[in-house]
Formats: sequence, structure tokens, C-alpha cells
Amino acid sequence: TWHLKKIPQIVSERTFSLDSPKFEAKTKLELNSVCGIECQRKLPVPSLSELKDFLSYETVFENGTRTLTEVNVLGLALDPAGNTTTQRSSRKKRQIYGTDSRFSIYDKRFMTNFPFNTAVKISTGCSGILVSPKHVLTAAHCLHNGKDYVKGSKRLRVGLMKTKSRGDGRKRKGAKRSRREETSDGKPSFQWTRVKSTHIPKGWFKGVSGDIALDYDYAVLELKRPHKRKYMELGISPTIKMMPGSMIHFSGFDNDRSGQLVYRFCSISDESNDLFYQYCDAEPGSTGSGVYLRLKEPNKKKWKRKIIAVYSGHQWVDVNGEQQDYNVAVRITPLKYAQICFWIHGNDENCARG
Repeated sequence: TWHLKKIPQIVSERTFSLDSPKFEAKTKLELNSVCGIECQRKLPVPSLSELKDFLSYETVFENGTRTLTEVNVLGLALDPAGNTTTQRSSRKKRQIYGTDSRFSIYDKRFMTNFPFNTAVKISTGCSGILVSPKHVLTAAHCLHNGKDYVKGSKRLRVGLMKTKSRGDGRKRKGAKRSRREETSDGKPSFQWTRVKSTHIPKGWFKGVSGDIALDYDYAVLELKRPHKRKYMELGISPTIKMMPGSMIHFSGFDNDRSGQLVYRFCSISDESNDLFYQYCDAEPGSTGSGVYLRLKEPNKKKWKRKIIAVYSGHQWVDVNGEQQDYNVAVRITPLKYAQICFWIHGNDENCARG
């Protein structure tokens, strides 16, 4: 069952104008030297003032202007247990684990229907997921390398899937053909929408968060025009024990299967307060996908899918002094839920219970 939790409040205190970004960073879909499971165990619990710093955020607008918003956190109970994780055995390097268990979605009936139609393509080469009529959730490193915004994020666009029937070569009035990826029948083509603004937490920036940057590898994009599709709601990430079979699901646009929507499900092998370490088969391109679960609504017989994490990708992490690789997802904690909800709604009134 989805458990309702009281959510801390995130309120904006001050907003400053910053210089326009340079947009000169190279897009890296695989991160190196990230604080891993052993490293996470040793990290102290962030203080309230540190959390306020991490959760303050930059907003970049379509015209290249940039602001920094400082926030306050209200009603937060700090967990003295710190970054506890469950002890599991370590594993060897691999991105596809044994038999490739990914499914390419070809059937239009699935591709254009919920939940698969909530997956979107980001013009920098990542994936994302629709979380409101105007917002997309993705990974921060698809847009920013910790020091600067990546080159492709200056004119950022989001591709929403549509299926193109044979002979449907008609052009929308005033639309350029380059705005679409025309593909053969049965594969998705994309209707591209410009991004109006981008929010990234300060905790992602190097020099602010030190070794825990990966905990804040998420971003929200506001589209210039609303879409009319069903979107996926946010949920608070439960512990592994509270998931049916410890299983998670996500769909994205893996680079090695060009023009295909790729779905997978797998079990989680380990967790910290902010991260899931899992065995999902995934290639670059699926980074930024929304990881979801299907649980029952409280006091109802209905099942509901909700996003509980953002797939951060294949990461090299430090475990027992050695570099090991994992596929990692950033959990939506009550604090992150409050922040993402605040970005979507512009106030904290709609974000009191997760």
C-alpha cells in the first residue's frame, strides 16, 4: 500500500539573479568516482543548515538568464540513523547482467498508452518522465556536469512520443520538419517541445555538496506549452522491504536500441537513505527515466503507479577502497518530494501529504 506521510515544507526565502551560464560542459552519461555504499555509510547526517543549502536551487530560463533561490525547510525531523544500508555482496563490472532482460515496446497500443507514454526523450541524449501537464523529471547530470551547464541545454527540448502512420507526411502549419524525428512505421517519432525553465538543486553542484552530489542528481523541466497526456504522479520512495518482490520498473530510450522505447523491471540489491543500487539492464540514453512502483491506494482496492526514483545511470562507486560499478537510482525522499512538488505547483499547499 502507498503510505501517506507528512511532508516537510520547502519555502523560498530569497531569489537572486546570477550571470548567464556558459553552456560549455560536455554531456557525460556515465559518472566516475561517486561516493558509493561504503562511503555513504560513513557520511554524517546533514544538518538543517546544510540541507537548506543543498535544496536551494538554480533556475535557468529559455532566454539564458539564471537565478538562485534560497529556501527554508519547515517541519523536518532529522533521522539520527544516518545513511544506513543493508549489507549485500559486491558484484563485478557489467551493464547488461547476464541475459539482456530489456523489452523493446513496438506495439502502438502500448507505446501510446499509460504508463509507457509518460516516457520522454531529452535533447541532450537522456530520458525523462512527465510529472504534470507542463513538467518533466530527469537527471541533473543530463543538463549540468556539476560545474557548468552542458552545451545542448541552451536550447533544450523535450520529445513526446507519437506514432506516425504511413502516408502521414503532413506538416503542421509553421512547423519545421527538423522538429520531428521521422521514423518508419511502428517506431516512435517525437513531437519536440521547447523548455521554458529548468530547476536543479544546489546539492548537485561540486563545491557545495562534496561527496554526496549523486543524492541530488535530479532536475525538473517546465515545458513552454502544456501537453494533454496522462502523466505519472510522484510517490515517496518506500524501503526495499515494502516493495512487492523488491521490484522496480522504468522505460527509456537506450542508445543501443535507436528509435525504440525500452522497458525493464528488476529487483533492488541495496539501498541507502538517498539511493537505490540495482541490477536493471540499462544502457546510456535511459538515464533520467522515472523509476516507478505499482501499489494499492490506501483504503481502496485500486492499484496506482507512482514515480519513486530517478534512474541516474551506470556509475562507478567506491566500495571497500575499490572502484565497482552499479546501476543507481536517486530515491524520492520526503524532502525531495517536497522540493519537486514545490517546483511543479509554485507553492507548498498542494504538497502537504505524499
